[in-house]
Amino acid sequence: MKALIVYGGWAGHEPGPVSEIIAKALRDHGFEVSLSDTLDSFNRLDALLELDLIVPHWTAGKITNEQSRNLRSAVERGVGLAGCHGGMGDAFRDNPDYQFMVGGQWVAHPGDRLTYTVHILDHADPITADLKSFSTTSEQYYMHVDPSNHVLATTTFECNGCTMPVVWKRMWGKGRVFYSSLGHCAKEFASVPEVLTLLERGMVWAAQGRAAAR
Repeated sequence: MKALIVYGGWAGHEPGPVSEIIAKALRDHGFEVSLSDTLDSFNRLDALLELDLIVPHWTAGKITNEQSRNLRSAVERGVGLAGCHGGMGDAFRDNPDYQFMVGGQWVAHPGDRLTYTVHILDHADPITADLKSFSTTSEQYYMHVDPSNHVLATTTFECNGCTMPVVWKRMWGKGRVFYSSLGHCAKEFASVPEVLTLLERGMVWAAQGRAAAR
């Protein structure tokens, strides 16, 4: 299987180091991985259609209308899309079409870094199977979310008692989409193993849909 990781944007999310962690995880699952630090990677739809998985890790930034169309069209035709935290859930803030595909968009992280609990909801799904609820110290993402998402894990905010999705999956046309709001920086993938486990499983799930879509 072939995967493309496109990284950049705000440096605080450590796009380079986090992308290397993601690349290693994919290679450990047998993926052929390419890394790119330019959004020009989205310029050619035909090239994107040769992939099984696209992992955007680009906080904020600007994507052109053509690049957004190509990315959305590739996923609609069956290429998997997966990512985490602001690298996918706070990318391209002025492109609501991209946000619609992802199924959510970051709004705030009240209290900045704090310790909170991630509650696993769906214990039957292969992405969350055998995982228990766990705590992490990071940014707790408050997000706009699509109610059609299949939510796999949630968190509850002390500031207002709101229960918010943390991990979800969804379909965009024939393509599988996975998102986790965890993984602010590289060290969080090592300090809380579930953060990487969820992303690994989600990426594999998203990529596996490509074969069925062909």
